[in-house]
Amino acid sequence: MIRILDTEVELEYPLGHHQHCLVAQIPVRLRMGDVGLVLEDRDAQWRTVRSVLDLAVSGDRGLRKLHFLMLPESAVPADRLDDALARVDRLPPNTVAMLGFEHVRLRDYRALLGRFQADNAAAVALLERDVEEADILDIPVNWCCTAVKEASGRLRIFLEAKTHPFHGEEFLDKGVDLYRGRHFYFFRSTRSPFTFMVLVCLDYLYRSPYQSNIRAVIDHANALFFRTRQGLDALFVIQASPKPEHRAYRDVLTGFYGELLEETPGIRETVTVFGNASEESAIAEHRGPGLFGASSVAMSRGHRLSPLDLPEFSTDDFGGAPLRRLRFRTATRLYYFNLPPPPHVDPRSSRLPLKVHTVLRPTAEGGWERVGHEAMAEMLEVERSE
Repeated sequence: MIRILDTEVELEYPLGHHQHCLVAQIPVRLRMGDVGLVLEDRDAQWRTVRSVLDLAVSGDRGLRKLHFLMLPESAVPADRLDDALARVDRLPPNTVAMLGFEHVRLRDYRALLGRFQADNAAAVALLERDVEEADILDIPVNWCCTAVKEASGRLRIFLEAKTHPFHGEEFLDKGVDLYRGRHFYFFRSTRSPFTFMVLVCLDYLYRSPYQSNIRAVIDHANALFFRTRQGLDALFVIQASPKPEHRAYRDVLTGFYGELLEETPGIRETVTVFGNASEESAIAEHRGPGLFGASSVAMSRGHRLSPLDLPEFSTDDFGGAPLRRLRFRTATRLYYFNLPPPPHVDPRSSRLPLKVHTVLRPTAEGGWERVGHEAMAEMLEVERSE
């Protein structure tokens, strides 16, 4: 069974102010390697990742207020962990970076947990139990890192292994099966009332006859609410999914936000952010435009979200689901927006729950530039003419 580990972090956000999130919808190109799926061009991939991290550190292009940074599943070369963390450590206090790393052997993941054992002691114990039961140290692990830059400036590192493989991993030989993670972190800020979780793609969907990850998240958030009157504020899902609009996501979101047989106050105001890879991605046989992308933000029907259909994003209810959704397009982009506060915090009818502050696209020089109003209008005219 999945263990949800309550973890206190020191984040300090002004009361009544919303947090800002940057979703990096960048390409992730993977091929079969000696250890599961590995990046096709690791140097080129690191240049892309580095450009995003350096931009976040600089605060340029309107990113001075940044609280959450999301990079896709399997997007960061495993041997660049220290380089990535060095840049994250230069971010302002009260910033959280969520980084998806390419596959490594379980023995290497175990060593990383040991290296950061101060923040991962409970996760180490769960892993050691699995290692004692079977000879599994050479199987691949799909994993992510949540790096929390606390209010004091201290950097804390939390690691999670994915509990279920994505489509490209499902075709691995059974003798080279992936390790299934045993834990999720439930982060609680001690300086400000804010809670969040980070999941890896299908961890949001995985079901079996014995358990459902998302049901465990709901039950844990409810239990917290009944003890403290505080629920789950934000749920971040990093992806490299060729089917981001799959019915399975809609089904789970439908249950999460409405069609339940019991009251679920712990997740009533949860904002769910899906950060996917862009349409330039490739995983196994999944290649070509239109397969990836469509990063999105989902929230409850209590939020008033005006209907929009713009070149870079649109709003909808995901085909009639009991929610409001901001859906981005499929190209390589950086999306910078605010996380909506609960409606009861700011009940004004004129309140804008969700605002896209900046959309950035890559330049030929390897940097990022704003998609301005003129460019947006230009693209809109192209769409209309087509």
